[in-house]
Amino acid sequence: MNLWILNEFLYFPDDKSEYIPAAIEMAIILVLCILVFNFFRRKARKDLEKTKELEEKILKEKQSLHK
Repeated sequence: MNLWILNEFLYFPDDKSEYIPAAIEMAIILVLCILVFNFFRRKARKDLEKTKELEEKILKEKQSLHK
């Protein structure tokens, strides 16, 4: 069974130039993943700052109502 899996699903080309398109595609996908990850980190940081500001505003209003 192991031989069937190796022959059927794994393909290792003799001509190594067939790896070039896959390497380019992998590099593009990696760069896109890094960009998206950084976008979400920045967005989360901005949302956190907005949330803290809103929380502080609510706490100040609550304290002023109790006085």
